[in-house]
This record gives sequence, C-alpha cells and structure tokens, in this order.
Amino acid sequence: MTTASNKALMQRFTQFINTASEELAGELISPDAIFYVPGRADPMRGPTGYLAIIGMMRGGFPDIQWTLEETIAEDDKVAARFTMRGTHKGTFYGVPATGKKIEVKAMNIYRFSNGKILEEHGQPDLLGLLQQIGAVPT
Repeated sequence: MTTASNKALMQRFTQFINTASEELAGELISPDAIFYVPGRADPMRGPTGYLAIIGMMRGGFPDIQWTLEETIAEDDKVAARFTMRGTHKGTFYGVPATGKKIEVKAMNIYRFSNGKILEEHGQPDLLGLLQQIGAVPT
C-alpha cells in the first residue's frame, strides 16, 4: 500500500469510528486485528473487538465524534492524531453521567495488511478525560 492509500484508509476508519458501522468494520478491519487498549490486560480482537471499544465509549458519551487531525504514514504504518468530542451522558469508568462536554486528544499507531487494519496501539488522554468529567482532580 502507498502512503496516500494508507491515509485514505484512515479517513474511512474515522468514518467507521464515528458511525460504528458493522459494514465498515468488516471492510476496514482484518479478522486477525489486535487492538491494545489502555487499562486492559488483554487486547481486543477483530472487527467485533473494535465495535466493543466503540460501544464502551458510546456508553459514556453517546454523541462522541472523532476528528482526524493529522496522519503520518510510512510503509505499512500510520500514526494518527485525533480529537474526541462528546457529552458525558452515561456511566464511564464507573463515573455516573455529569452532562459535561469533553475534548480529548489521542495518538494512535496503526499497522495495515492487505488494505485492512491489522494492529492498533491507542493512547487517548484518559487522565484528561477523567479530569474533564470530574473523576479526578485537575
């Protein structure tokens, strides 16, 4: 895959995470994909695993939307910088809904194979998110 095609795949992936489309999950994510999630001992796997990650986020922030701010692509890897925005309307990490708006940065590294995402190392600013909903002091 070329740098341009990897960046185009990231645009489609952003559409997927903003819609939680099962169709896009199958199109963009390898069945063998592994997703390393902060706070989890074991990685999530495949399209179903990524849909579960999105479901967890949407459980706390039903209106959450990701904006792809920047991508850097080299060979089969892409580094992506995102901004996540949403409203805390459900329990998240044990914190009941507060109605507070969040704006959180994330840096993720992806590896592709055969036009699909094969691996993700996600690093959202979880501390900043928890501070914004009042779960930990600023």
